[in-house]
Amino acid sequence: MVKAPKGYRHRTRKVLKKSVREKGAVPSLSRLLVEYKEGDVVHIDINPSVHKGMPHRRYQGKTGVVVGRRGRALIVKVKLGEKEKTLFVRPEHVVKAGAGG
Repeated sequence: MVKAPKGYRHRTRKVLKKSVREKGAVPSLSRLLVEYKEGDVVHIDINPSVHKGMPHRRYQGKTGVVVGRRGRALIVKVKLGEKEKTLFVRPEHVVKAGAGG
């Protein structure tokens, strides 16, 4: 019996998969150059080709509020059940709410 892996990205084959048209594409500059201010509502949309500042897969698709910055990363508060979690996420993995995509 082989032991199941318990790594950070285990069971993410479908969750962290790009569409055929996105594959091989460099992350778009328009997504990186968006200015985020405190209080902005953002959706977590993980870009699997960028490993730095990537949140855990359980936060994929979740919505949170930008609380501040830490270096290049954004500090995002996200509700997870009854708890409120603080994530440090780089802008590659975030989309402004109401901006589409």
